[in-house]
Order: sequence, then structure tokens, then C-alpha cells
Amino acid sequence: MKRILFICSQNRLRSPTAEQVFAEYAGIETASAGTNHDAEEPLTPELLQWADLIFVMEKAHRNKLSQRFKAHIGGKRIVCLNIPDDYTFMDPELVRLLKAKVSRFLA
Repeated sequence: MKRILFICSQNRLRSPTAEQVFAEYAGIETASAGTNHDAEEPLTPELLQWADLIFVMEKAHRNKLSQRFKAHIGGKRIVCLNIPDDYTFMDPELVRLLKAKVSRFLA
């Protein structure tokens, strides 16, 4: 079972959408979190340690990871999807973008 963590700022739109979309894939367990302190599900060291692969929506999220959680990342792969905060939860265009950008890392 591959454990995938999706990260955005507030954990309200992009990362929960990704979590839900990829939760249906066989052999994958998903979670999501936000880098902001007031996120719906704030990022924790435990979530980072749980994950096998980490996807961030923007470079700013990767930077926050490096600054605040460097000791908990270890050698884990962090993939930046470059998806701006322009979408609503489960927006069909966001789902299409996520599938196009994430699926190749799950093979």
C-alpha cells in the first residue's frame, strides 16, 4: 500500500479534492493537510512520517515544508504540482489537472 499525502495552504479545496480523487485508486492510501496554522487539517510531523510520497500544490508549500518540517521529511520525494488556488472543491478542471499530473507518479 502506497501512502500519498497532498498538501495545500488551507486544506479546504485542492488537497482535499486530490485526497478524494486518488482514494479510489487500488493500492493507494491518501491523506491531505494544509501548511497554514488555521488549516482544516494542519500539517503535522506524524503525517509527513506516515507518507511515502508527498505532493504540494505550489512551490510556496514546498518552501514551508523545508523551513518548518525539515527534520521530518527525511529523504522523501516531494513533487510540486504547480496548481494555483483557482479552483473550488471537486472542480472538474481541478480533477482533470490532478489526474494528469499525479497519475504518472503512481505507476
